[in-house]
Amino acid sequence: MSKKLAFVLSGAILMAACGNSGETKTADNKDTTASAAPAATASSDKGLALIGASDCTTCHRLHQAEGGASIGPAYDQVANKYSPAADTTVTRLVNKIIKGGSGVWGTIPMTPHAALQADDVKTMVNYILALKK
Repeated sequence: MSKKLAFVLSGAILMAACGNSGETKTADNKDTTASAAPAATASSDKGLALIGASDCTTCHRLHQAEGGASIGPAYDQVANKYSPAADTTVTRLVNKIIKGGSGVWGTIPMTPHAALQADDVKTMVNYILALKK
């Protein structure tokens, strides 16, 4: 019974964490939602805006260097792992965001984001991949 309770509590904590407004604050109280964006283009601006309007920043930071613990990888880590990305990689990442999943970055699963539109998620993924150093 204790394993079941631990699983339920873990799920509840994760779901509560995913209810953020999309705004991320650092220890010095700076908003990191729009910090250090890639070269400004209409697509990157839209990608950043979509990320800011979602609950993504509850679990992810833009940059690993921003410090502090996060549930999921920083976006620059994702970009470094997957860039340059083939169309099949972008499609795979879009599907993973929409359907959720686990195992690539650790044991904590990413919750599904079924309410997001595939085209919007693709814009978000392309923005994230543009963060490659």
